[in-house]
Amino acid sequence: MNARMKSAALAAGAAAVVSVTAAAPAFALQGAAEDQATVTVLHAVPGLTVDVYAGDDELIPDFKPGTLTDPMKLDAGSYDIKIFPDGEGPDGTPAIEKTVDVPAGANATLVAHLTADGDPALDAFVNDTSKVPAGQARLTVRHVAAAPAVDVRADGTPVFKDLVNPKEAKGDVAAGTVSADVVLAGTDTVAIGPADLNLAEGTNTVVYAWGSADDKNLALKTQTLKGMHSAPGGVPAGESGQAAAHNEGLPLGAISLGALSALGVAGVLVRLRATAR
Repeated sequence: MNARMKSAALAAGAAAVVSVTAAAPAFALQGAAEDQATVTVLHAVPGLTVDVYAGDDELIPDFKPGTLTDPMKLDAGSYDIKIFPDGEGPDGTPAIEKTVDVPAGANATLVAHLTADGDPALDAFVNDTSKVPAGQARLTVRHVAAAPAVDVRADGTPVFKDLVNPKEAKGDVAAGTVSADVVLAGTDTVAIGPADLNLAEGTNTVVYAWGSADDKNLALKTQTLKGMHSAPGGVPAGESGQAAAHNEGLPLGAISLGALSALGVAGVLVRLRATAR
């Protein structure tokens, strides 16, 4: 990675901000306190390690590419986030400093990654924690790699087609283990995988395709959201729109491309306010 990209990646680096409107608590992690938010961070910029601070407290030390944090329960409020090159905080000069508004009830994953053209970017994805029908699991795929459009295959059959960076696709499928790989859209040219995915009942398995095709370091990262079981024979209540459409027990090969869950979708707004030094 050249110096320009490293500098820009550090500026985008790891965790910035997610602010959710009043509609977003429908996606909140079950059991989360009303005055807290649940935030997970994925570092998907190859070749750069950073330390992330909240004020003078180290929040994420030695944050390495390919690392997904555990879900963090944060009290609602504003945080002064400082991102340093590894080992240079907290007394040094941060490469970036942002005031972060953390709203109550949010459940999101923040992803620092590369665009399709290889430039650093930051996107926030809403995690769908709505109920999953009995006997099924939810599969979500997010394209955050410096790579062209791809098809995602399960057991050799394309299930998500023409997925582009930074979009996602998702669907509810029969629980079980599938062999997944990523191919260039419309071809059989494998870019990532294959890898076995254990799609456990009542979970949302989120698969991230990340890295750089040019640098030949494309990889998969998985995130598992639990606790979305439905009672056998029951019908999940309180769902509408896209979530309900994905709860119809679609066969794995019939899943259609899902909508983008990124900045500005499902009430998610990312607000970055640089703090004057």
